[in-house]
Amino acid sequence: MGTLIAGLLLFLGLHSVRVFADDWRTAMVGRMGLLPWKASYALVSLIGFVLIVIGYGEARQQAVVLWTPPLALRHLAMLLDLIAFVLVVAAYVPRNALKLKLKHPMVLGVKVWALAHLLSKGTLPAVLLFGAFLLWAIIDFRSLRQRPVAPAFAVSANPLATAVTVLLGLVAGFAFARWGHLALIGVAPLG
Repeated sequence: MGTLIAGLLLFLGLHSVRVFADDWRTAMVGRMGLLPWKASYALVSLIGFVLIVIGYGEARQQAVVLWTPPLALRHLAMLLDLIAFVLVVAAYVPRNALKLKLKHPMVLGVKVWALAHLLSKGTLPAVLLFGAFLLWAIIDFRSLRQRPVAPAFAVSANPLATAVTVLLGLVAGFAFARWGHLALIGVAPLG
């Protein structure tokens, strides 16, 4: 489980720099330049992510079962995952109502995704992985909401953009549950 923990520390630690060390980040960007900072950030994030994937894969092989979730929670988790996909898509589609209303749909999507997996998994590695992501998303969302907001232009939601966001999120979520989850994680949520 050490590899999983190391990956979580690297990945989530780096993604928490704006929360806990924004002045340091600003100084590093000033010293390195924006592009080298982003490249370093991406490289360390990728290393952390790879460690998370490898560590979770290893830890799952001999996982301690803390509880066995009832079937109803697994069904609820599938619904929550679809919502998470819609929220993540909302972060990228311009002028959709979800993004304009929620401000940070990507972080909310991570929250919902992590909660869904905590509800449907009762093993120690799952609690560590998804609990860490949920805790990070809660802290990050709070931090984002406390930062000064740039002056907003008079942008109104586009109903078509909102419909496209929801449709793309649902299709992506269903496709991932049907095919991607099994291919990448080795578990078929839809049977």
